[in-house]
Amino acid sequence: MKPYILALDLGTTGNRAIVFDKRQNIVSSFYEEFPQLYPRPGWVEHDAEMIWKSARSILSKTFKKISITKIASIGITNQRETVLLWDWRTGRPIHNAIVWQCRRTAPLCERLKRKGLAKMIHRKTGLFLDPYFSASKLTWLLENVRGAKKKAAAGKLLTGTIDSWIIWKLSGGRLHVTDPSNASRTMLFNIHTRAWDKSLCRIFRVPRRVLPTVVPSSGVVGRIDKRIFGHELPISSVVGDQQAAAFAQGCFGPGIVKNTYGTGLFMLENTGRTPRFSKDLLTTIAWSIGDLKKTEYAIEGSVFVGGAAIQWLRDGLGLFKHARETQKIAESISSNHHVYFVPALVGLGAPYWDPHARGIILGITRGTTRAHLVRAALEANAYQTRDILEIMRKQSPKPFQALRVDGGASANDFLMQFQADLLRISVERPKILETTALGAAGLAGIGVGFWKNKEAFNRLRRIEKIFKPRGNALVGNRLYAEWKEAVKRSRCWLP
Repeated sequence: MKPYILALDLGTTGNRAIVFDKRQNIVSSFYEEFPQLYPRPGWVEHDAEMIWKSARSILSKTFKKISITKIASIGITNQRETVLLWDWRTGRPIHNAIVWQCRRTAPLCERLKRKGLAKMIHRKTGLFLDPYFSASKLTWLLENVRGAKKKAAAGKLLTGTIDSWIIWKLSGGRLHVTDPSNASRTMLFNIHTRAWDKSLCRIFRVPRRVLPTVVPSSGVVGRIDKRIFGHELPISSVVGDQQAAAFAQGCFGPGIVKNTYGTGLFMLENTGRTPRFSKDLLTTIAWSIGDLKKTEYAIEGSVFVGGAAIQWLRDGLGLFKHARETQKIAESISSNHHVYFVPALVGLGAPYWDPHARGIILGITRGTTRAHLVRAALEANAYQTRDILEIMRKQSPKPFQALRVDGGASANDFLMQFQADLLRISVERPKILETTALGAAGLAGIGVGFWKNKEAFNRLRRIEKIFKPRGNALVGNRLYAEWKEAVKRSRCWLP
């Protein structure tokens, strides 16, 4: 067996390529950011060609450091819901990709709600009628890009989330695929039949012929074209980023919950082979290993803005140069002094599902400083996490003993300790924070026999630090009550 597994993590703000050995040690890592495009307020786009250029660049750097001949296979994980259309003959996108954060299709979703379609869509997909998901974005592309509808009907266009696009490019145009975890986020996929749904495609006016073939999350689906890097390489996993993180965190059944502190916040609990539905949270597919019939489901709370709020304070307001500074800044004051930041910068996701909410900062006085704003942004991550966990606790058949965390902001000790204090359960931070890449590597490794099964893979998981609750629970409850009041004031800001 070759000694390494490669994971390509296609994120919202950048791409990362990480090589792991059989003990889950990182032996190589390269990262590149790509531009975020904001053509109008509330609109978010990506240049898909730039994403491909970045992915190809970091893979080239990886293979210069570690020979491609020493890598057993590659796993692909990606930002979900972001979608594009491309011409399969020219290989060029017909428009920028529309990002999961984009709110341009809120009016379309409202029209479908008024038609009484929300319940049926939720029953089939586990999703709520919201601009977050891919289907309404595809409708917008087909209706607003000149000639798109006609080309799609003629079979001249292909569509997919970013995993589909990059795999198509890596395979030299031979593979047009996705997996159930990504397909289940499009709002066109029936999670019960595990197939594209005719009626949903009709509602959103998306021709089924443009959609990718759905393959298992783990298992060889094809190979990287030899012409790109000089050698073929099996592609043996495709999985959405949050499901990949849950796999790396050992979320293999009810009662184990993980939260990712990335651009957004994403909490997930595996519900096994049976989907569990919620009026506030999403029901989604976790993964399929080897066979689409062996599908596992999950319940998920998706918060649109987590680390993106810190990014906005850095880039939009210039309050600091590096995110790592925020811990020291937050700890420079003794409390939040009743300053709250509701980061509804692109509306509110779970459990509110309000595309018309907007960000607000409350409690500002003459004594308010940048430290209060930074602390309020960090605390907002913790409050939004409690919003989700409160609901999951009521619905899960097993009690949660700890919250398993990952993502960039989980490296912030102030935030993790505040999170433990607020939730009154332990917070476990793993040694490897790049769990999205690790999960993709795990599924890829199982797909080619690098690891025997998910249990063998999970036995290698290592904890770096455990944060245990401190202080008085009443203080946390008071802070949380004030947060809930702040959220009320951000709701339905836009007509």
